[in-house]
Amino acid sequence: MKTRPTALALLLAASTATAAPTAYTIDPTHTYPSFEADHMGISVWRGKFNKSSGKVLYDKAAGTGTVEIVTELASVDFGMDALATWARGKDFFDVKKHPRAVFKGTLQSPVNGVPTQLAGELTLHGVTRPLTLTVHSLRCIQHPMLKRDYCGADASGSFNRDEFGLSAGKDYGFKMNVDLRIQVEAIAQQP
Repeated sequence: MKTRPTALALLLAASTATAAPTAYTIDPTHTYPSFEADHMGISVWRGKFNKSSGKVLYDKAAGTGTVEIVTELASVDFGMDALATWARGKDFFDVKKHPRAVFKGTLQSPVNGVPTQLAGELTLHGVTRPLTLTVHSLRCIQHPMLKRDYCGADASGSFNRDEFGLSAGKDYGFKMNVDLRIQVEAIAQQP
């Protein structure tokens, strides 16, 4: 009888190791990339983007996967309409020519099965550069109403905006560093 539990344990381990990653769709009503940027060296301006979409492929057993977040730059919100209107224009985001920012990355460096890094590339203003985000938290639950797997995460990183051709204010002493934070929630796709 000792072989029966051992065989069952091996079967469970084999099925876990070969479990396929789950595909998730970003929940746009719970995903808002936000940022902090210098204002003339005297204060920090904060803003967010109100429209994002994307997808995640996540292997919970391995703590790995891929992420793609697409952000509509016209949805920028500083809490000040005049500044948001200027940022959408040709002197900054130029949303008519570059309507979206895209981050594509790979979940990496799992600790206790949970990834701690998201290494990838940010495409912004027609320029693509490497960007690694720190994953501060990632948790999945059964969505109480939809009865499907629902995951949420919080990640952050920083980049130099003039490397993307967004150097407005540099001549006035603005620091070019931008701190980015992505709060994201995603629902498992239906089979």
